[in-house]
Amino acid sequence: MSLHQFHERIRGRYKSVLPDLLFRRPLAMKSAVPIISFTFDDFLRSALLTGGPILENFGIAGTYYASLGCMGQKGPSGELFVLQDLRELIDKGHELGCHTYSHLNAWKTSTHDFVVSIDQNREALSEYLPGAEFRTFSYPIDPPRPFTKRRVSNKFRCCRGGGQKYNHGTLDLNILHAYFLDKRRENLGKAIDLIDENAAVCGWLIFATHDVCDNPSPYGCTPDYFEEIVRHSLKSGATILPVTRALELVSA
Repeated sequence: MSLHQFHERIRGRYKSVLPDLLFRRPLAMKSAVPIISFTFDDFLRSALLTGGPILENFGIAGTYYASLGCMGQKGPSGELFVLQDLRELIDKGHELGCHTYSHLNAWKTSTHDFVVSIDQNREALSEYLPGAEFRTFSYPIDPPRPFTKRRVSNKFRCCRGGGQKYNHGTLDLNILHAYFLDKRRENLGKAIDLIDENAAVCGWLIFATHDVCDNPSPYGCTPDYFEEIVRHSLKSGATILPVTRALELVSA
């Protein structure tokens, strides 16, 4: 291993571990049933137009994290939402979450600029959907800087990161864990095992992905794969809810 590779490994470890340790907002999970939430980062159109009907066919709603400053653009995972999609999402009972206004990297962006972008996203939401509000947040791209995590704490009921695991026991509402369903690590068996493990301990498993289409980006998944995950989630006996409603059940 070269010196550069060693430094990169240390830096990566620091970035993944430190945010979990500092500025925690603990909550003892009190649910007597397993819970699963389905979330979509960046709010790709395919996530609503293809992934949405899969959830709706099972009577389920998801949480879509949007950066309103990117509306109508094309990102690495495909076409992003348009204004009509925001209204359709709400009308169909899904939840809209915050992802900063400009999709800023949670680690590389200064805490000040990151918080400003969150406030911009809130202002834009008030303009596009008067009366609507963001109650949950997802950190874009990377885990947050510790001081960013602290500043975001009082702005949302809960914030979501990654980690490839479920939540159980004492939660940290400032950085809930999630399991990404994407082409980079597509493993149906592993995802199904995680659903079963979550059911056994009555945990809260938050799935996350980006686009849902037949030829997904590295960050998305196919409709068949996504539907199989949804189907097994229901089979496990889990209660499936958008993030904020799931939090209410966890806290009850």
